[in-house]
Amino acid sequence: MNRNEEISQNLNAVSERVMRAAEIAERDPGDITLVVVSKNFPVSDAQVLYDLGVRHLGENRDQEGALKSEQLPADTIWHFQGEIQGRKIKSIASWADCIHSLDSLDHARKFDGAEHLSSSGTGRNKEFFVQVNLEPQRVDRGGVPIAELDEFLHILFSETRLAPIGLMTVAPQNMEPTKAFSKLQELRDDRVTKYPSLAGLSMGMSGDFEAAILCGATHIRVGSSILGSRGLAV
Repeated sequence: MNRNEEISQNLNAVSERVMRAAEIAERDPGDITLVVVSKNFPVSDAQVLYDLGVRHLGENRDQEGALKSEQLPADTIWHFQGEIQGRKIKSIASWADCIHSLDSLDHARKFDGAEHLSSSGTGRNKEFFVQVNLEPQRVDRGGVPIAELDEFLHILFSETRLAPIGLMTVAPQNMEPTKAFSKLQELRDDRVTKYPSLAGLSMGMSGDFEAAILCGATHIRVGSSILGSRGLAV
């Protein structure tokens, strides 16, 4: 089996699993965005995905995302989901259409002042998810602590032009995924009336995306189930 066939087979398998999970949840599969995480894999794999109809690709590193985004067609939608470094914000803003890992007001203000806030050069409006840390004892984990979320959102919406489209989390290893995803859904539901744009939920990866769909995920971030576990040079 060649690489094209391998990726195609894996993508079809994941798509079928998404369909089944959506059916169980009585949801429209069209409301779920599959972001294929192409980090550590070559641009040739990203091109294969594009040729198979994938338009949403995820990257964790600015340099890798910037390089790949230059080589794929302009209608590719790029998602940045890695840890944000302040000095990289201008570059991230130049190519990423959607940032999933916003957890700092300082970073938010820098994005707000970035030259490419309104669009990434494709004319698409830039979108943001606020990352939430569900492990209060783990200060080393990315994300806004739940206890600080309301203040974070208040400042974000009142003092910047950013209007996040939802909340994002990574399920803690010591927590049942369904419990983690239900918690994020609850946090969103409690705040979406006050902040109507905050309707999305970015949650679920290769090992738990079906549980995320059952809990209302609008964006799932799947890498190894489609591209494999072997990281390759760009």
